[in-house]
Amino acid sequence: MAYPTPEAIQAIRAWYRLDRAFAAAGQHLRKACRMTGEQVAICRIVAERDGWAMADLRERLTMHPATLGQALARLEERGLVEVTQDGSDGRRRRVAITQDGRTVLSEIPLIGPVRLRTTEAPPKDLAALARGFTLAIELFGLQPWADGPSTIQTKEKK
Repeated sequence: MAYPTPEAIQAIRAWYRLDRAFAAAGQHLRKACRMTGEQVAICRIVAERDGWAMADLRERLTMHPATLGQALARLEERGLVEVTQDGSDGRRRRVAITQDGRTVLSEIPLIGPVRLRTTEAPPKDLAALARGFTLAIELFGLQPWADGPSTIQTKEKK
């Protein structure tokens, strides 16, 4: 039987540390705020503008449309976001953060991947992080689930 190299053990320990940190942070959010990390991230992104066209928000997020719709419905039930008809086109919907949503966000630490949207980090570190996550998907054998048909791919604008 082959034994893992010290580098493999180091990588496994780093992964478990990250995984535990996400689990603990998620548990904290659920207890303290009654929100999931995903819901907090959605609120933070919605709060970046006065309002989003639903289509623009879907394009910006890498979430299945039904998953996003369910998350927004839960947030709307709690009064944290508001989903309304677009005044210029009744077929379109707009999403905006409410004052209650802003208040809740002000009480939640800025953690997780959404932090990268506003926290200054050297481009070389961000590139290394992206390469590391891509490499993790490959080395962990997760490609079929990362790039499967249910994954939403955002299109690059030309």
